[in-house]
Amino acid sequence: MLRTHTCGELSKQNIGQTVELAGWVHRRRDHGGVIFIDLRDRYGLTQLTFNPKIDKKSWQEADKLRSEWVIKVKGKVIARPDDMVNPKLKTGEIEVDCVEVEILAKAKTPPFEIDEEKSKEVKEEIRMKYRYLDLRKADAREVLIKRHQFINFIRDYLTKLNFIEVETPVLTKSTPEGARDFLVPSRLQPGKFYSLPQSPQQYKQLLMISGIDRYFQIARCFRDEDTRGDRQAEFTQLDLEMSFVEGEDILNLTEDLFTKAIEEIFPEKKILFKPWPRLDYSEVMLKYGCNKPDLRFGLEIKDLTDLVKNCGFSVFTEAIKNKG
Repeated sequence: MLRTHTCGELSKQNIGQTVELAGWVHRRRDHGGVIFIDLRDRYGLTQLTFNPKIDKKSWQEADKLRSEWVIKVKGKVIARPDDMVNPKLKTGEIEVDCVEVEILAKAKTPPFEIDEEKSKEVKEEIRMKYRYLDLRKADAREVLIKRHQFINFIRDYLTKLNFIEVETPVLTKSTPEGARDFLVPSRLQPGKFYSLPQSPQQYKQLLMISGIDRYFQIARCFRDEDTRGDRQAEFTQLDLEMSFVEGEDILNLTEDLFTKAIEEIFPEKKILFKPWPRLDYSEVMLKYGCNKPDLRFGLEIKDLTDLVKNCGFSVFTEAIKNKG
């Protein structure tokens, strides 16, 4: 192992210990001869110090360091002076007084700073082009971490209810659904092709026939359609199926699953309605004018037909006549 600790792990309890850290140079500062480096990994930041009076060789190497270089260091954990304590950092009470530094990889000047605030000014196209840099930021990385936690919660929850996770084929035959299929030419059978699944629908039905009465899958799905706010050509969904149940059982299970997942993984989020309200199609179209209403928006559509049908104003009377 190239490190004994991560950059978000050290605290006052480690003072006096010799440690080894590895990560990316986040910032470099030269304060009158003593060089300060903020070392970053996905766990946090740790401040390093290089003092020529303690180890001149490592200080000379630290003087060469630049942002986003990858380094490995060795040093002793010491307490920060009281006026340098940073309460915003988990490691804000300590720093590592380094006696060794090894440059593992140099880096060109990045197209934008790896900084949550400053990167908000960077165009999304640039961030996506350099996605590997964008993911070094804590806020972008947190999305992946939360996604991982959410999927693990789903797996644990459903496994306790005797569900079995089954991976269904990705290369399959075309079974037209709501969009066009992505096609993959077959090398072994020229002129023929595979289709990427829009959903595992038929395979999960076969599993029910097979007696696998509770199935789920974190499924990759593909739909050859234009990208827009709620449409992606490639996406992941929770797919599940149950035998010997009624519609109410499915509703109860999904409500309990997502309510508990949100409460555990996103405790800062508040579920406004418990139990979840259940509205039929005709009701939501009458009240909200769409089949996926945002219930946080309390302004419902009201039927004023009886109030205005005899008002004499043509805009209203014509609309009523035309069943508008």
